[in-house]
This record gives sequence, structure tokens and C-alpha cells, in this order.
Amino acid sequence: MPVYPFYQVDAFASRPFEGNQACVMPMEAFLADDELLRIAAENNVAETAYLVPKAEGVWALRWFTPAVEVPLCGHATLASAHVLFDAGGFSGDVIHFDTVKSGRLSVRRLEDGRLEMDFPSAPIRPVPVTDEIAAALGARPLEAWGGMFYAARFESAEIVRGLTPDVRALKVLGADGDGWDRGNFGCFALGGEPGLHATSRFFAPGSGIDEDPATGSWHTMLSRILGTHFGLPEASCWQAYPGRGAQIDVKLEGDRVKLVGRAVTVIEGQFRL
Repeated sequence: MPVYPFYQVDAFASRPFEGNQACVMPMEAFLADDELLRIAAENNVAETAYLVPKAEGVWALRWFTPAVEVPLCGHATLASAHVLFDAGGFSGDVIHFDTVKSGRLSVRRLEDGRLEMDFPSAPIRPVPVTDEIAAALGARPLEAWGGMFYAARFESAEIVRGLTPDVRALKVLGADGDGWDRGNFGCFALGGEPGLHATSRFFAPGSGIDEDPATGSWHTMLSRILGTHFGLPEASCWQAYPGRGAQIDVKLEGDRVKLVGRAVTVIEGQFRL
């Protein structure tokens, strides 16, 4: 019976029950895709990350929701680096991850213990707010952008916190011409609690998740919107998932973005196939 190390981590969290859950499973080689998907469905958290060593300080990394493999996942990357630094015995300052669709990603351990991820930040473009999308979201955004996802800006953080979208309707909607944004909606407003520059939520029925608690990939897009359209190349953002919540600090640098946060391991054990 094959046995694999297993870690469940709360990412973008300073203590348990915050941020977003990710499972991390180091392996000597990737299993077949259908097996990786079955494991992710069994784990039944937002993402399961699989790690395979390639060279000193370099790992191959793939991410699966319970329904699909995704091209980029921030919180599960943060969780993977946390596991390697905390339980994997890696003593360097920077970990490199080679990914299928997002190239090489790097995670640096800062002096205060936080982890800084270096991610690509894809281009964005204005898109229309259709009546169909406004109805599915349950409120009409002020404006919207397409790119990796559909990003919708609302008038206030209170509106964002109060959204109760029709996720079944959202699943098939998005910005025409984009691929992965179909059924994946980032909803945000400027401001929020004192010290915050933006408050958001992320609904992802197109990826098999009604609402994601803390989403690094969404913040690569949000960072570009804040930096390009609102003069905020550096921002402290709050993802307002009910009952959890997560602070994600972002810094836009050209076509890259730095995402900074913490992570904690809540479960450690073995996965038996």
C-alpha cells in the first residue's frame, strides 16, 4: 500500500481557522492525473498541492481542486513553501517551484517569518457589466475587468461582504474571449477596515468551489487593478470569507507581483492509497 506524507495547512493565516485550507503532499514522482484528482476530491479542500523534487531548492508543483487541475494557486503555493521550510528541513532562504502553466515561482522567507511569493501578474482589460452578471452576483458592480478572472468593483466593502450570488448562474458566466475566468469572479471594493486598501471575496464555481476563503491568484489580478487604475502599487488587502478571513499584502512590480503572508500547519500525517 503506497503511503505519502500529508499536511493540511491554513495559508494566509497567523493561527488555525483563518485563511484558506490547502493539503500538501510531497512525492518522488507525480501519479497519474486521474489519481491526483481522486486524492484532491478525497481531501475536499480548496486545493491539494503535489510536490516532486527536481534539484537543490527546486520542486515541481501542481495544484488540483476537488474538480480540476488549475494553472495557478497562491495559497497552496504558500502552504507548500511553509511545509518545506517548517517540516521538510529546507534551510535556504528561497524555494523555487516549476509549474506547468505559470512558469517558475519563487517563495522567499523574510526575517519576520512571513513568506513572500513572486508571481506573474497577467494583463487586464475593461469589460462590460451585463444585466445577467449583475443579477447572478446579486448587486451591480461599478465597473469590471477581464483577465485571468472576471473582476468586479463595488461601491463599498459592506456591499462586498453582503453578496449572496447565485453560484449556479455564475458558473457559466465570464468575460468573452478569456478562458479560465469563466465561472471565477473576484468581487472587491476600495477600503474597508482601518489600514486596508481593498476588501474582496472570490467566487469560483467554475473551478468547483462556490467561494474560496483566500486566493493568491486572484490577488495577482487585484494587485494589477489597484496599481494600474487606483495608484496603489503596494496594498494591504482583506479577503472577507465569512468566518475566516485573510490578509494578503501585495506589491506590483512590472509584470510580476509580490504576495506576502503567513501559514500554519493544522494536520500532519500519512495518506494511504
